[in-house]
Amino acid sequence: MYVPRFNALDDRGEVVRLVASVGVAQLVTVAGDGRPEATLLPLLWDGDRLVFHMARANPHWRSIRPGAPALAVVTGPDAYVSPAWYPSKAEHGRVVPTWNYSAVHFAGRAEVHEDPAWLLDAVTRLTDAHEGNRAEPWAVDDAPGPYIDKQLRAIVGVEFAIERIEGKAKLSQNRDDADAAGVVAGLRREGGAREQQVADAMEAVRPGEIARTN
Repeated sequence: MYVPRFNALDDRGEVVRLVASVGVAQLVTVAGDGRPEATLLPLLWDGDRLVFHMARANPHWRSIRPGAPALAVVTGPDAYVSPAWYPSKAEHGRVVPTWNYSAVHFAGRAEVHEDPAWLLDAVTRLTDAHEGNRAEPWAVDDAPGPYIDKQLRAIVGVEFAIERIEGKAKLSQNRDDADAAGVVAGLRREGGAREQQVADAMEAVRPGEIARTN
């Protein structure tokens, strides 16, 4: 991933929070014939590995050879940025549109698992991660055992050994404080959920500067 120095997301805690907040990744692998394949999957980040599962009916998993190179892409909030929002537009006009976003790329190697015990552990821990904070959390063992067994037969697991992590937050860090504040204000006016999330992320990057400018 191309990551300019000022866009690098180097803080491990920030990367973990972004991945946890998104909860899914595009798993990308290349088949033996050179054909790329991708599937959006819920993920569990477990130390030096990612754990996925996908439908057995999905042909993607059959092309994943043991230890095959793989990429997992987690995409955070993103939004269009209009050059009209920059105060510098009125000063010199040398502005163009862009797109603000955050993303994490995991590079590593993938391996498929079909063992029912492995799959049960994976889906149980993934479920617990998403249900744990609910007032009445659902648990895998709330469902009848035979039903769960049938569901497990309909999926396969993918274990992703992490070799490299790259995080990027492109949030107008290359603009001055006034332009960044203009982008935040413009995103707020747009009113969409993802625009609000990008504005929140921008304010988290440099809250003091944006607050003093607004």
